[in-house]
Amino acid sequence: MTLIDILYLYLAFRAKQVTGDFLLSSWSARDKSKPFNKGGFKALCIHVGVHAACAFVVLIIFAPQFWWLAIVDFVVHFWIDKAKAELNNKMGWTYNDNAYWRLFGIDQEAHNLTHLAYIIFIVVSSGTALQ
Repeated sequence: MTLIDILYLYLAFRAKQVTGDFLLSSWSARDKSKPFNKGGFKALCIHVGVHAACAFVVLIIFAPQFWWLAIVDFVVHFWIDKAKAELNNKMGWTYNDNAYWRLFGIDQEAHNLTHLAYIIFIVVSSGTALQ
């Protein structure tokens, strides 16, 4: 992979995050934070399913042999968002609270670091030296 390939892969994962969190899943964002017995599980699964589908597209384009990372993305994204929802619910934070927005930022950075880990894994596992 060239450095520009890695940059494109990174930008594709960032586009995946924006698309999954804001463009395609924003309609379910309210429900994914609900307790599991009140519809939260289904909403969260739909949300992370959208992310996994977007990750699958990115991976098929850039590194098709690692298509299965989309499944990993489903699991990792699920647990990151579940932890955020549980902490917000436990603390009673809403979008009116500064702590809610700090946690939102931490959540987004956790997803960004997850994508960086995928990229490092792809580069290292591809067996090709950086060109």
